[in-house]
Amino acid sequence: MIKLFVGLGNPGTEYEGTRHNAGFLWIDALASQWNTTLRMEKGYFGLVARTQQNGETVWLLKPQTYMNRSGQSVAALARFFKIEAQEILVAHDELDLLPGHAKLKFAGSHAGHKGLKDIEARLGTRDYWRLRLGIGHPGVRSEVINWVLQRPSAENRNAIQHCIDKTMSAVSDLLAGEFEAATRIINAKPAADQP
Repeated sequence: MIKLFVGLGNPGTEYEGTRHNAGFLWIDALASQWNTTLRMEKGYFGLVARTQQNGETVWLLKPQTYMNRSGQSVAALARFFKIEAQEILVAHDELDLLPGHAKLKFAGSHAGHKGLKDIEARLGTRDYWRLRLGIGHPGVRSEVINWVLQRPSAENRNAIQHCIDKTMSAVSDLLAGEFEAATRIINAKPAADQP
């Protein structure tokens, strides 16, 4: 089962609503669904919520270390509460998926994502779950940094939010360790893409 849900992003008002903060948006949606509030915990370098779900303690985390040092926050909380890497899910922006698309994946490469790269380094393993939230690609590699730090168009923002809403229905399966069922829900193509 997942015991620690992490959303990646950058802190500060200048980054609110940017593509790189898709993971923050996902955690905010989950916190709203569970009617819980994240509060700053300096010892874990992030905004944290502790909640009970199905009789188990579950954590929500938004690292406040900036993207490139996300692992500092994730590792601090995971180590203190003895949460194994395979019990962690990290929601993050994904260039290789279109807005409105999401994929659940276990382990694998960080594919150049600086937040995932730091988490892998700090945990000492790639063996954690990733929820990849599509933000699309600018089409030119040199534009990627600007792209992820910009706010998406209204159409893309709505697609990302709709995708986040859809993935909320898989959370109960993630909590139960029913990863095949969660994958079917999350990886399903948006209705607009169906033939």
